[in-house]
Amino acid sequence: MKILALLGSTRQNGNSQYLTERILEGTDHTIVSLSDKQINPIIDKRHSEGGFSPVDDDYEELLHLLLTHDTLIFTTPLYWYGMTGPMKNFFDRWSQYLRDENLNLKEELTKKQAYVVVTGGSSAKVKGLPLIQQFNYIFEFVNMEFVDYIIGSGVKPGEVKEDIMALEKAEQWRRNFESLQR
Repeated sequence: MKILALLGSTRQNGNSQYLTERILEGTDHTIVSLSDKQINPIIDKRHSEGGFSPVDDDYEELLHLLLTHDTLIFTTPLYWYGMTGPMKNFFDRWSQYLRDENLNLKEELTKKQAYVVVTGGSSAKVKGLPLIQQFNYIFEFVNMEFVDYIIGSGVKPGEVKEDIMALEKAEQWRRNFESLQR
């Protein structure tokens, strides 16, 4: 099992990163902070005669990483009741690559398992549910298995350490990932 965690936060060492690192402790994994990569917004050319134009950024590197891992953890703080800009740009670019016949991205995504980690402030465990539903719809669209999610509570860095339920679930995931890699 090869695990890739994509961090959507624009803050280093925040709550969502903390939970993800707890989950991955003791496992063989790759973590990428999307804010450290240049992911240009999509210019929608789905219905243009020439289709999408090549984009000079880091996206294809990220796509290669995604395709070489079978377990994907999408991590984002809850920003205005949705995913962060870097995470949204990451998903928006699927529109371009799902049309690349050489890549077979949609078929490849059916072989992946998806997990989601969300952290947020006031009532995050309720207010974050529409975001979990959005992730579910994304994964359904590409027929990727959505295994589980964690919503952790915390605003300031480190506050999620007080969310016992999120920490317990993170520990369950960690043990499961660790046992599958043995």
